[in-house]
Amino acid sequence: MNKIRSTATAFVAAAAMAATAVLPASAQEAPAAPQSVVSSDVTVAFAVFDRASNRTTLQYNEHKKIRSASIVKILIALDYFETYGADTEIPAADLALLQPMLRSSDDNAASELWVRLGWEKIVERAVVRLHLHDTAPPVNVGFWGYTALSAADVVTIYRYVLDEAHPKVRDFVMGNLHQATACATDGFDQSFGIPRAVPGDVAFKQGWSRFGDVPPRPCVEPKPKIANGAAKEGPLSERGVSADLDLTSPAMHTTGTYGGHDRKIMAVLTLEPEGTTWDESAQRITLVTGAVYLAERFISG
Repeated sequence: MNKIRSTATAFVAAAAMAATAVLPASAQEAPAAPQSVVSSDVTVAFAVFDRASNRTTLQYNEHKKIRSASIVKILIALDYFETYGADTEIPAADLALLQPMLRSSDDNAASELWVRLGWEKIVERAVVRLHLHDTAPPVNVGFWGYTALSAADVVTIYRYVLDEAHPKVRDFVMGNLHQATACATDGFDQSFGIPRAVPGDVAFKQGWSRFGDVPPRPCVEPKPKIANGAAKEGPLSERGVSADLDLTSPAMHTTGTYGGHDRKIMAVLTLEPEGTTWDESAQRITLVTGAVYLAERFISG
């Protein structure tokens, strides 16, 4: 995590300056509502769950259905263990897919496992097994990033991993999310949101969509996409394929845990106006995440 926090220092400074705008003037004054720190043309949804008190402490638009982008990779990993068994030793070839998929949001790995494990059946099984209320498989099953979910369901997914999944599954998934990298496999800097705005040890899984295939400043050499019948998303002509799900607005999500023993679960999902740049979106979601953190801390004491 030290490496993540030391990269892109200019951006960190900018985010820190912005975050001071939502600091309470005194210990008695409530911080700004997180959804108010960005303009109204940005769709914001978030939820925070405190595992110690067993309650949702902060939420907004928590049941709004938003396309998952790479957050669905957690469900792909869970389905892998449901298919092959939690006690089965993971073959080296599969480990080489699962680890970078969780740590570095590797799209090729997700696409390979998506096809192997049954495409949309992965999501259908998760809905039943985890009792998800807003999650649904993509209408175009070739694009796993079009899975619908909500901030409330993301919290449910993390709660399942932490408190209901087999201990080996919990340790594998959360262990890899605690080792999430600053750079994604495709060269995008995924250290926005939780790893930027939340202090202390964090675990995180990020998601983004409609920012192109080439990052503005690659932080690693991107791996080429492998055509195998599945992908994160389709062309802009997919507009309207799902009447109740926005498939075209730029999306950026940050989800994960913080606090000792993964005490708190946070999910922040956003949809940006078309034409929003990567840097603009990363700064906005980091600002919102910082505001969510401060507001939840104020509420929970």
